[in-house]
Amino acid sequence: MLDVGAFLNPGDGIWWGQGSAEPEQLVNQVLDVVDEVGPIRAFSGLTWNPRLSGDLPEKLTVLSYGGLGQLRRLSRSGQLDVVPCHYSALPRMFAKGQLPCDVGLLQVSPPDADGFVTLGIGVEYVADAIPHTRTLIAEINQQMPATVGGPKLPLSAFAAFIETDHPLVVAEGRSADDVEHRIAKHVASIIDDGATIQIGVGSLPGAVLEGLSGHQDLGFHSGMIADGVLSLVDKGVITGARKEIDPGLVVTGAAFCEREAYARLHDYPIEFRPASYTHSPSVLSELRSLVSINSAIEVDLLGQVGAEMARGVHIGAVGGQVDFSRAASLTGSRSIIALRSTNGSGDTKQSTIVPTLKSGVVTTARVDVDAVVTEHGVAMLAGCTVAERALRLIEVAAPEHREDLERALADQE
Repeated sequence: MLDVGAFLNPGDGIWWGQGSAEPEQLVNQVLDVVDEVGPIRAFSGLTWNPRLSGDLPEKLTVLSYGGLGQLRRLSRSGQLDVVPCHYSALPRMFAKGQLPCDVGLLQVSPPDADGFVTLGIGVEYVADAIPHTRTLIAEINQQMPATVGGPKLPLSAFAAFIETDHPLVVAEGRSADDVEHRIAKHVASIIDDGATIQIGVGSLPGAVLEGLSGHQDLGFHSGMIADGVLSLVDKGVITGARKEIDPGLVVTGAAFCEREAYARLHDYPIEFRPASYTHSPSVLSELRSLVSINSAIEVDLLGQVGAEMARGVHIGAVGGQVDFSRAASLTGSRSIIALRSTNGSGDTKQSTIVPTLKSGVVTTARVDVDAVVTEHGVAMLAGCTVAERALRLIEVAAPEHREDLERALADQE
């Protein structure tokens, strides 16, 4: 069995891949030995690893760009240090040593006939961190698909590796409900044929993708893909025929799909690229048809978006929202924020359209939002005055909260 501790020094910084590409066995080995080696700082993205949900080893500090997956629990217990940043900034931050990068843990595909492995479904920030990392350790998983677009590495690039054969970890999701389908219908109504789509993953993004099934010649360029993207490729909806760059290709950094889909990825025109490409302002500025579709926790009457914190806990991230929203509104086609008009349940339901952001944290500036969509309709904000924006946002708020919002608006005036 590999002794991961032999490759760690006190004070080292570690990073590892996220989501389905997280090398969970290597991460768990680090957790087992970190108190013997420490202190250690670790950078993690989205994780579903239950061992990262709390009660961390005393000598481990966990950093992330947000509170995603199990990291929400760490944030709730005060054990997560968040580095607020645009996703596009991660490559430069690794290059400057601003993020932990002494040791990198990767999950990779099996070597090909020439002895090279790929980063599989998790290219994104991993590819950008590799050149600045002293020691690389790999988990070679027989079930990690080989992908194209990202770097191919010889086995000699790794100080050590383990070999495994297990299904990729996937998150338990839920199907979209009626409210999310109504939101998706409104979103689809303001997207033109031939647009290049950026969207995240989850039940609402899944509903939006399903709602686009009647469109033609859509393109796709995003930080991640889910099953809904593959479905639209199968239906001939996503063709990429009109994309200004990378025509015919689905461009992404990571995949968050059902396990069955990973075995079929080689059948699709998908290229997995580093974050330095997928989120690059210069690249996105060439996509004049870009439509960004992002979610939020709350939107205030100025059109400012909060997508990171709720009740003092990090449950989201800046991520790529600003990268794509700004590009879509400035040099692309349209920036859309889609969210339910309320959160909570029963008598505790609260409006997500608020007079001022409750979290106090602005994720996306008002000038980078063209439209806010709820189940009650579309608030087109581009070109509107401050007063007009507020009135349009109130129109798409939950009916039972509109009167309170109108009073709050009057008080602000």
